[in-house]
Amino acid sequence: METKPLTPELLHKMDAYWRAANYLSVGQIYLWENPLLRKPLELAHVKPLVVGHWGTTPGQNFIYVHLNRVIKKYDLDMFYVAGPGHGGPALVGNTYLEGTYSEVYPNVSQDEDGLQKLFKQFSFPGGISSHVAPTTPGSIHEGGELGYSLSHAFGAAFDNPGLVVACIIGDGEAETGPLATAWQSNKFLNPATDGAVLPILHLNGYKISNPTVLARIEPDELDQFLRGCGWAPYFVEGSEPAEMHQLMAEALDEAVESIRHIQSEARNGGSDARPRWPMIVLRSPKGWTGPKVVDGLQVEGTFRAHQVPLLVDAEHPEHVEQLEAWMHSYRPEELFDEDGRFRAELAELAPEGERRMGANPHTNGGKLLRDLRMPDFHVHAVTVPSPGAVDGQDTLVLGGFLRDVAKLNQEQRNFRVVGPDETLSNLLGAVFEVTARQWEAPIVANDEFLAPDGRVLDSMLSEHQCEGWLEGYLLTGRHGIFNCYEAFIHIVDSMFNQHAKWLKVTSELPWRRPISSLNYLLSSHVWQQDHNGFTHQDPGFLDHVVNKKADIVRVYLPPDANCLLSVVDHCLRSRNYVNVVVAGKHALPQWLSMDEAVVHCTEGIGIWDWASNDQGSEPDVVMACCGDTPTLEVLAATSILRQYLPELKVRVVNVVDLMKLQPSTEHPHGLSDTDYDSIFTKDKHIIFAFHGYPWLVHRLTYRRTNHNLHVRGYKEEGTITTPFDMRVQNAIDRFHLVQDVVDRVSGLGSKGSYLKQMVQEKLVKHNSYIDQHGQDMPEILDWKWGGPV
Repeated sequence: METKPLTPELLHKMDAYWRAANYLSVGQIYLWENPLLRKPLELAHVKPLVVGHWGTTPGQNFIYVHLNRVIKKYDLDMFYVAGPGHGGPALVGNTYLEGTYSEVYPNVSQDEDGLQKLFKQFSFPGGISSHVAPTTPGSIHEGGELGYSLSHAFGAAFDNPGLVVACIIGDGEAETGPLATAWQSNKFLNPATDGAVLPILHLNGYKISNPTVLARIEPDELDQFLRGCGWAPYFVEGSEPAEMHQLMAEALDEAVESIRHIQSEARNGGSDARPRWPMIVLRSPKGWTGPKVVDGLQVEGTFRAHQVPLLVDAEHPEHVEQLEAWMHSYRPEELFDEDGRFRAELAELAPEGERRMGANPHTNGGKLLRDLRMPDFHVHAVTVPSPGAVDGQDTLVLGGFLRDVAKLNQEQRNFRVVGPDETLSNLLGAVFEVTARQWEAPIVANDEFLAPDGRVLDSMLSEHQCEGWLEGYLLTGRHGIFNCYEAFIHIVDSMFNQHAKWLKVTSELPWRRPISSLNYLLSSHVWQQDHNGFTHQDPGFLDHVVNKKADIVRVYLPPDANCLLSVVDHCLRSRNYVNVVVAGKHALPQWLSMDEAVVHCTEGIGIWDWASNDQGSEPDVVMACCGDTPTLEVLAATSILRQYLPELKVRVVNVVDLMKLQPSTEHPHGLSDTDYDSIFTKDKHIIFAFHGYPWLVHRLTYRRTNHNLHVRGYKEEGTITTPFDMRVQNAIDRFHLVQDVVDRVSGLGSKGSYLKQMVQEKLVKHNSYIDQHGQDMPEILDWKWGGPV
């Protein structure tokens, strides 16, 4: 006789545990009173507004019960990533059954009163959301937006050799671009040094109102697709609970043993061939165990089970009886004792302590977070004998610093550089002096910097995967930085949204420990497009970022390499922020010594007295700049003004921390009105050259007293042209800035008129010169601060 993996007794208990999880899930969706049905169910016991998602929930409950078994059997360090949208009832219910939920929220106790609170809070004003939110113990993945579960799972597994991440993927989610790409992440997982990811593709056949692709293709085609992506799939299919329990137990045992074999081979000198990792395909009915037919229409196994399968309200009072019968089908009297406590003989099926998936410390990454070992960034300082005396490539200098960060933390294995094949392009290649790109696929002659073990993840041309990997890495208690072309960071706008929202919510939960900040380094930016052209020009990520909560977002535009070093050092040490740093890679003048840069970046904004001539008096005009290229043009414009209008009092202000422009009442970094007025004056004209779209500065400063603000920035102009012509086309160049001053500052007389005519002639000469020579005029290329104009 064939031996079944589950004994009759264990099968009975696991099925009861599953029934309990399903019962709690239905209760969360529908009830706010009478949680154990100890009196006949009435409409008054049902929430006034019933909302939620049932369709994915029973399948996820089924998976959770079975993962509990293998955790205990194999003593696994495992947690659960819930990819399907709005599967909140399953994870909340299961963490309640295992006891974690009540430990985190003692008010939701393990008794009838606690059950009522558990039910009422779900999708209820002041309660919890319908997906697996930060409020859910054991979660690192919200699931409100689909597509990122598998990327997060791999990010968590990197450098966690003892961890197994069970990633449940909805078949609707599997249709998204990021998830479809994430199947390829197995080419980057090192079985010797990383943990494992166990994908469980949950095919229940439907999305909101449509069938899903992977559930409708031929089984052979699905198998070939998954194998073609490098996986070894195990199929669990059916609807009869007892049979499905046995099939799932068998598949999970084989998957875990396969993972252990792969890791043992890699860690004990066996085969170094890329492994074919196991995964599971679970095909079960949508809304499994729920109402089969409602009002003459089939529900279970159809799209109608996706959300609330049974309307129970004043317009459908007849459904109260059907809801009661549905809930009684789980036989709650067998599951909970007289006090409403989950029966001990069933509760013992859950793992104990931190082996419970809701209590796994990796899901509260701040518990495991260790400070980076940080090198002294002063060592990498550019020597600046005087402002603008030397040129430097800012990100090239930063590369040496990141190399040292990687080297110092190799033993701790808690720092990663990620990017979509842009680490070298963004001039951070110094990191390859001490590490490599992680890569598990074949390596052939002439490949560079590829190895099975490395600190850099940039061999996949997908911003989605880079973002997802890094988020998963950070959420499980590690550190990193994401370098990307500025224009294409927009690809992960929505992923940034979700992470920023996650940080906002977790910062309000005392039990959630702070994690390392999500650090973006944006280079190859809008002002450096010698050959890429219009498609590569978009600084609008900054506009997107500042929409988020002020407690979360930080934006830095260092004007030179020393400032960049100071800023990145600060960002890598920070917690619970999203830090966006914009820096160029082409040679530009260097303005500040390292000591000056540290002071300037600490302040975030400052008057550059060495460039100003208003000392001891009020300025006639304020020349402000934010970003490396705008800083260059403002200083060049200032030098022209000081040469041709020496009586004009010019104040030069540089902004490193963009959020300084907001009032202190709006952002913790913001300047008070008094401090803002002392820098920018209350009434003088401010000519502001900004790296991005001009209206962002107006938006940040609209409450300030001084409305004489004239911002020049990117205005969607430019193509294949010279660097200076990019500035001219967007009117951010020195000549337009000078013209702006002459037009706005009164009393300049004939000197102003002649100066305006001169700069207009310069613009004509510029256009003629680049048409003839294909490069900028020598007076632009050779310009130095303090030299001839």
